[in-house]
Amino acid sequence: MTEVGGMTPSAERVAAADLDRVVGEVASRADAWSRVGPAERAAILDQVIADTARVADGWLRAACAAKGYDPVSAEGGEEAFSGIGTLLRLARALRASMIDLATVGRPRYAGPVAHRPGDRLAIQVAPDGAFDRILFPGLRAEVWMAPGVTEEEVRATQAAAYRDPRSHAGLSVVLAAGNVASLGPRDALSQLFVDGRVVVLKANPVNDYLVPFWEEALAALVVPGYLRIVTGGPAVGAHLVSHPRVDEVHLTGSAATHDAIVFGTGIEGGQRKDAGEPIFTTPVTCELGNVSPIIVVPGVWSQRELAYQARHVATMLANNAGFNCLAPRVLVTAASWPQRGAFLDEIEGVLTSLPPRRAYYPGAFARRDRFVEAHPDARVFGTPGADDAMGWTFIRDVDAAATEDISFTTESFCALMSETALAADSAASFLGAAVDFCNDVLWGTLSATILVDPRTASEPVVSAALDRAVADLRYGSIGVNAWHAMSFVLGTTVWGAHPGHAATDIQSGRGFVGNALLFAQPERSVVRGPFVSRPDPLWFATSQRSGPGLRRLVDFEAQPSWGRLPRLALAALRP
Repeated sequence: MTEVGGMTPSAERVAAADLDRVVGEVASRADAWSRVGPAERAAILDQVIADTARVADGWLRAACAAKGYDPVSAEGGEEAFSGIGTLLRLARALRASMIDLATVGRPRYAGPVAHRPGDRLAIQVAPDGAFDRILFPGLRAEVWMAPGVTEEEVRATQAAAYRDPRSHAGLSVVLAAGNVASLGPRDALSQLFVDGRVVVLKANPVNDYLVPFWEEALAALVVPGYLRIVTGGPAVGAHLVSHPRVDEVHLTGSAATHDAIVFGTGIEGGQRKDAGEPIFTTPVTCELGNVSPIIVVPGVWSQRELAYQARHVATMLANNAGFNCLAPRVLVTAASWPQRGAFLDEIEGVLTSLPPRRAYYPGAFARRDRFVEAHPDARVFGTPGADDAMGWTFIRDVDAAATEDISFTTESFCALMSETALAADSAASFLGAAVDFCNDVLWGTLSATILVDPRTASEPVVSAALDRAVADLRYGSIGVNAWHAMSFVLGTTVWGAHPGHAATDIQSGRGFVGNALLFAQPERSVVRGPFVSRPDPLWFATSQRSGPGLRRLVDFEAQPSWGRLPRLALAALRP
């Protein structure tokens, strides 16, 4: 017998019948979910938070076992916060919006509204209260609306799914990612509480061992039938998305998966894509990765600043062993910057000190080898590790004129990043060149970060160029001296590709998740932070405090209180 997606035909028929039953049961609950008011939804989220905290220890042990981490190590702390803490944070942010809807009629902003270049309205969404100011010192986040949107329009369209809930009712299929444990549950919460649809969530085979923990954590949604979680391979996903009762599909994964769904596979699928003739017309939102740039603005940095930013960049790569759509893939530097070599050497020094991590995501070594074959001068760093560990690969001085280089066109999705240098005679001209390079050469529009020291940024001509750069970069999330991953972490920000991609050129995708303030017309998130924080943030891969500190941060996100702050502060400040 031939196999389809890892199942025999008879097994597939059984699975199809089961899937039809699941889809039918959840779809039948769409109208009931539309009648659940904001106050009751806040209570559901209270239970989700409590249940997630209750299963957190077992969840963390299972995830660490799969990835080869010690749960009490720095890697274990990172897994605890990215895999569990970010789910708790989004649930809390959504709960606050539900309470606001129930009491004042709309979610409240954290800060003022400002006007940004390009006729864009920017709404401050973080810090949101005293705890945020303590947990993320110096961090400020805005959500920018699409050009021309007024504050009156923001207020009129915010929380659209709650103005006429029954018109938004429906069923979404969420195809979860396999790299970060919180992604599937977070995407499900976004569909349920932002868009107003019930959900069938299909786990990715890479991390479907977490499904029992997800089901317990989200039991307040699973038990009444608003959410069901299923497992399986491509055949299960294909059956779900093509079901006639499905109203929308949300995918976190690859552009290839999106194209297979929308246009089909093989030669015929490619021909349909070229002709703009989709075979799948159900709406699809998706987050599909990126060749994320880190734009390093030339300045005069102290040795402390060089070392700090080297730890910052190395952490961006080391996080989750490099299996992140938001990992740095190309450092964009100025060829004339006198400190360029010293900075790159500092990064290599940090990478040398970090133990390689297990390459748990399928195909990692084959993807890495493609880059190394194209760049035999690639350098590999890190102390010896297990046989299935991958060293940190760094490719320096990729020719910026070679616009079809694999470093620029392909997301490596492993422990690898590259560097390229642009010609520029000043910091301001470099920013303009970097924006053009990132927009026109690098694949994807998901996320980018700019690093600029405060002395350089304060120069009037550079300040103006920096403002233009943030406005002109075509990315859905932009960090300034803060890793763009903070747009994913905060929850009140939006996370997704820059709007406007056609299905035939989907790049990083379409639509936003997170968005706990329920904005209808966001264009991007912009997160700004201090150039140097003291002490280093707990999430730095080089921090000796990460393990216990981040685990306590997860506990705090589950139940914020002034009484919990001293233990968290002690973990953060301990040498």
